[in-house]
Amino acid sequence: MNNILQFITIALFLCISTLKVVAQKNHSIIAKKIDAYLNEGVSNGFSGAVLVERNGEIILNKGYGKANKVKNIFNSPNTIFDIGSNTKQFTGAAILKLAELNKLEITDSLHTYFDDLPNDKKNITIHQLLTHTGGFQESLDSDFELISTHDFFRNVFDSKLFQQPGTKFNYSNLGYSILARIIEVTSKMDYENFLQEYLFKPSGMTQTGYLLPEWNVKNLANGYNRNILDQGTTIERYKEDGKVSWNLKGNGGINSTSNDLLLWKKAINSNKILPKNLTAKWIEPYTLEINNYYGYGWGIYNSDDKVIYHNGGNGAFTHTIIWNMTKDYLIIYSSNASSPKVENVAYEIEKILVNDSYSPKKIEKNPYFFVMNFIDQHDINESYKLLRLIKDRYSSDFDNSEVLNRLGYMTLRSEKNSDWSIELFKLNTLLFKNEGNVWDSLGDGYLAKGNKKEAIISFKKAIDLGNDGTSEKLKKILQNE
Repeated sequence: MNNILQFITIALFLCISTLKVVAQKNHSIIAKKIDAYLNEGVSNGFSGAVLVERNGEIILNKGYGKANKVKNIFNSPNTIFDIGSNTKQFTGAAILKLAELNKLEITDSLHTYFDDLPNDKKNITIHQLLTHTGGFQESLDSDFELISTHDFFRNVFDSKLFQQPGTKFNYSNLGYSILARIIEVTSKMDYENFLQEYLFKPSGMTQTGYLLPEWNVKNLANGYNRNILDQGTTIERYKEDGKVSWNLKGNGGINSTSNDLLLWKKAINSNKILPKNLTAKWIEPYTLEINNYYGYGWGIYNSDDKVIYHNGGNGAFTHTIIWNMTKDYLIIYSSNASSPKVENVAYEIEKILVNDSYSPKKIEKNPYFFVMNFIDQHDINESYKLLRLIKDRYSSDFDNSEVLNRLGYMTLRSEKNSDWSIELFKLNTLLFKNEGNVWDSLGDGYLAKGNKKEAIISFKKAIDLGNDGTSEKLKKILQNE
């Protein structure tokens, strides 16, 4: 009998060992495929960090491209990115933590926490704010608009609701800023202090927050709009302002790393942050958002698997988390070179992960990066080649005059590429010859370069095509002749 048990034990051990080897081999193949896909994308403007974990094993955890082009610092798993609206999951968890501490009820109405509310706002509940059914509009001001707490919430509560509260989903950053204020009122702590004390410290997250962490400044990623315009780091902006604007607090703007967010996932799984019943409430599908649902700071796939996800971005940074709780895989995707061409990369990675035979859609150059890359590699007398490429290969990216128009003004302000500004404006007049606005821009370019004669010709053409706003510019030039 003992020999039989020993045989069965050895057989089971060998079977498990074999399965582990097969799984590791499969993970290695997937890692190489994802890595090759992202490395190829770097030459087309991708820059960021990606972490892929499945069944507790890290398949891929790497950085791609540069965190700081001037200092020549490369992205890594410890690079600090602005995670945008992925901040909302922390606000949702913080509200549930306060519920656990018996400081509030999810069914509480706004009049419990705010005085002198308009009648249409009094009975909006915390649950409705969490699920974007409170009726508030998305936002009021720009992210870094500094405004006092009193004035911000006066403006929020004086604003017009989009619909009757509780009736349907309408994504609202304002709703999550209100939740951040409720966290402060009930806890008697600043919003970020509460997150640090009750969420981040228990998770072991030291590089997540706004202003409080002792940031490793060498790991800060600069954000590059379309991989061209250097917009610096949001952390530097918070330090400069001395605080976080209410236009961001609670709804966006937190910074973090791939490694910290993996710690967050582990803390949630082990119930360090919330007990099981409240974790379930955090990810319950409450409201229908187009084809999927929304929980308390999470989007939720409408599928047989339990999959939670969220995206964030601010024009320079883009961030995505996809967490399949049923099949136990996690994707953390960060980019510091945001453009429409890289917004769906995380979902391509997910397809590779679940389907070995899937061929991902190539990461393409965004039109701004494509043009600037061309300029860096060609003389100005080769601009005809750029026009040919636009017509033959990139026509869908230049289906309106906006791209070249913006690039013309960008290069006009650039010491390095200012000579290209006139050339780009000219190309735009060839592509959209009947638009008065492109001729107006060409006139601006000539005027900035001191060529009044050509500026007058371009402005007159703009006026002939109905661009009335050009008349005042032409009048000023002629008066000074």
